[in-house]
Amino acid sequence: MTPRPAIRVVLADDERMVRSALRAILSAEPDLEVVGEASTGAEAVSVVREKRPDVVLMDVRMPEIDGIRATEQILATLDDPPRIVVVTTFENDSYVYDALRVGAAGFLLKRAEADALVQAVRLVSHTDTLLFPSAVRALAAEHARAYPTPPPWVARLTGRESDVLRLMAQGLTNAEIARRMDVGPATVKSHVAAVLAKTGTRDRTQAVIAAYEAGFMNAR
Repeated sequence: MTPRPAIRVVLADDERMVRSALRAILSAEPDLEVVGEASTGAEAVSVVREKRPDVVLMDVRMPEIDGIRATEQILATLDDPPRIVVVTTFENDSYVYDALRVGAAGFLLKRAEADALVQAVRLVSHTDTLLFPSAVRALAAEHARAYPTPPPWVARLTGRESDVLRLMAQGLTNAEIARRMDVGPATVKSHVAAVLAKTGTRDRTQAVIAAYEAGFMNAR
C-alpha cells in the first residue's frame, strides 16, 4: 500500500515562541510537515498562496490584518483552499466566532496538549467531522447573532436534511450519521451537500453556525 503523503501545515502567529513550539510538536510526527510560517495576517495569505498547504494554524490577533481577514482572503482567492484552524487563547473569544463564520474549519486552544494539536490537524485534513463539536456549539450558542425571523433556507430543508444538520452539529461523521439514520453513506453525503447548498455555507462548521443564528437548533 502506498503511504499517504504527509499533511502540509503552515503556522501563522505573531509570536515566534508559539510558532517554534507548534513546529516542534508537529515536526515530531512522521505524517506532518511544517512547510511555512507567517508572523502577520498579510504574510499568512502570501505564504499560503505560495506553499499551498493542507492545513493552516491561524492566530486570530495579528498585525497588518487579523486572522479573520486572512482566513477570508485565503478562502476567497484559492480554488482549492486549505483547512484553517484558528489557534486562540480564549475559547469564548468573539474573534474566534467571526473566524468560524467566514470559513475557519474549527478552533484550538493554545494551551491544548500536544496530542490534541496533532489529532486536530489530522482530523481536519482527513475526515468530514466537526472539530471539537461541543466547543463549537458552546461558542455558537453564546455569540450567535440571531436573525429577527428565520432565513428562507430553514423552510427549504427537508425533514431528512434537518435531521442530518442536527447530527452534523453533534460532530458525527457521514458514516456515523448513516448508521444512526439507517441509510447508506451515499445518501448522507447527498443530504450534507444539500444542507450546505441551502444554507449557503462552505462546510459543516459554517452550517452549524448558520443553524444557531437561524434559531434552527432550538426548533423542532
